[in-house]
Amino acid sequence: MTINVYTEQTPNPATMKFMVNKLLINGSEDFATKESAEHSPFAKELFKFNFVSGVFFASNFVTITKTDDAEWTDIEAILKEFVKGAVESELKIKEATAEEAPAFEGTETEVKIQQILHDYVRPAVEQDGGAITYKSFDEGVVTVELRGSCSGCPSSTITLKSGIQNLLQRMVPEVTEVVSEAL
Repeated sequence: MTINVYTEQTPNPATMKFMVNKLLINGSEDFATKESAEHSPFAKELFKFNFVSGVFFASNFVTITKTDDAEWTDIEAILKEFVKGAVESELKIKEATAEEAPAFEGTETEVKIQQILHDYVRPAVEQDGGAITYKSFDEGVVTVELRGSCSGCPSSTITLKSGIQNLLQRMVPEVTEVVSEAL
């Protein structure tokens, strides 16, 4: 199979989404620091580029966060070629893979919130090169964690309040607010 890589801009100017015509991972993996990539051969190699400051994998893409001093026009082609080679050589995203279907836990309301986030919100957030993780539900407040291109994105607050909060309030009346936990 010939591996094709193309890039998509994300709402976060510091990140670029490198799309591949092959499933890379079921679920997602976030490596916000070089140290966190210790058990990911793919991410560890990406962090060897001095202009890479974050790596996030989901389904058929890798979102790469660049350092402030780098310009996409200078590094995009280098990273595209690297991603293509890494996928062709089947460089592992993580050393031990034991993927399973999501297991939702908690009260009936918490399970419903998690299911909505998984079914409706996750695919939309992944389209922009990010991921969302449910953290908690307490006294009407849903706490989530935004990762990948969503972490530190200028428009993530609008997405959180206008999109996710409105959706959850319509589908789960007990929800009064959605907040993002800082990383």
